[in-house]
Amino acid sequence: MKILFVAMAESIHTARWINQITDQNWGINLFPSKNIDFSHSDLKKLKLHHFFYCLEDNPGKIEIIGINLYSKILVRNCLRLFEYLFPRYRAKRLAKLIKIIKPDIIHSMEFQHAGYLTYEAKKILGPNFPFPKWIVTNWGSDIYFFGKIAEDQAKIKQILKECDFYSCECNRDVCLAQYYGLKARVLPVFPNSGGIDLKKFDNFRRKGKTSERKIIVFKGAQSIFGRALVGIQALEKCAKELQGYKIIIFSPTEDVVEAAKIFSQKTGISVSFIPSGVSRTKILKLHGQARFSLGLNVSDAISTAVLEAMALGSFPIQSDSSCAGEWFENDKTGILVPAEDSEKIAVAIKKALNNDFLVDQAAKINRQIIRQKLDEQKIKQKTINFYKTVYQTNKAESQK
Repeated sequence: MKILFVAMAESIHTARWINQITDQNWGINLFPSKNIDFSHSDLKKLKLHHFFYCLEDNPGKIEIIGINLYSKILVRNCLRLFEYLFPRYRAKRLAKLIKIIKPDIIHSMEFQHAGYLTYEAKKILGPNFPFPKWIVTNWGSDIYFFGKIAEDQAKIKQILKECDFYSCECNRDVCLAQYYGLKARVLPVFPNSGGIDLKKFDNFRRKGKTSERKIIVFKGAQSIFGRALVGIQALEKCAKELQGYKIIIFSPTEDVVEAAKIFSQKTGISVSFIPSGVSRTKILKLHGQARFSLGLNVSDAISTAVLEAMALGSFPIQSDSSCAGEWFENDKTGILVPAEDSEKIAVAIKKALNNDFLVDQAAKINRQIIRQKLDEQKIKQKTINFYKTVYQTNKAESQK
């Protein structure tokens, strides 16, 4: 079996997903969906099809195919130049690659870059070309948010009309895809970031009860989706209850850092920051020491941070724009909140701070849920079956 992935080569989610199948002796190829010159260091045992690259970017675990320019600066300048002069060159390169390697399956992971790019390549190849079975995977806000934008909605509908299989990590997004015209087969719904190593995670989990923990973990993104500044406002409303706790904000944007410093000065509550790009291990250790983990976005899918908090005994408080409610029971094993309502977020925070029984019971129940639904080996086998299903369907149709 030969699989061509069109995905963000720099993403840990791409690496974690693909690494589940690199021991299957399948031909794994990756075409970067974004016009950048680097890839995630966790990628292994595959062929990465860059246009221009610098050899020093190769971590040694993958085979890079392209033109080695021996200079990062030169690579980046060439990529920008080609994109400016030849806006469709990447779609044409992808189309050419499809003709050369003749994959059994094309899997575009994420819509707004990978999906759109694959669709363009398919148009270039034309209606008479025997296009491989095409899996499209919905990441995060691909449909939930961008489906509300007219230009994107039209492209989303085109992709859903053309694809052969659809996958996502939220049942919510299956319904949305069908609303936008999906007729293709829906593959099993499970997280896009793969499973977790339960034994490894147990090493990150602080011994004792969750109610004994004195750390609060908070995702600090203020962006088109992130609403961390609203979270700062909510935390300030809980200043009395938060005395004696330490707040740790990971991946903060500059405005969140400044707002959090002012919050700390006003309330006397300790705040520290973990910058973007730190190891995943460090973030996992934080969830393993936290009483609750707070994440606020106006659009999201399951949110990997929610699953990690559940696995590590931290009580999840997450915006209701996510599908976290498909994993925890609202007000019992986690709390869903409106991302832009600091009053309701503050009520949830106070509940998690004042109710020891709630957070301790949630930790027990969530641990079992994660063991049942997110064990690394179970998810790996689901992923392998995922591709076997598509391949066997293709084979059966070709024999007719």
